[in-house]
Amino acid sequence: MAKSCMVNREIKRMRMVNKFSSKRTELKAIVKNTSLSDDERRDAREKLNKLPRDANPIRMRNRCAITGRAHGYYRKFGLSRNKLREAAMRGDIPGLVKASW
Repeated sequence: MAKSCMVNREIKRMRMVNKFSSKRTELKAIVKNTSLSDDERRDAREKLNKLPRDANPIRMRNRCAITGRAHGYYRKFGLSRNKLREAAMRGDIPGLVKASW
């Protein structure tokens, strides 16, 4: 189990990303638009830099929904490898079967 503070930190970051996502995309579009003046683009860059660091989606870390484990994470299922295996062995995940050849 991951520490609960680590899981809570990721939840906080997810909320922050969702809150500022539209504003970030608008500012990034202005910064990348070469038809605008340099002053407008510079102002947009400064506003983008003033946003909270946790508003950047790069800072998010995928974690297991059950244990909070950060490594060995399968995006398709939202689980770590250990809990995915346990759920598959119990038959909780439809269509997932153990390989045999």
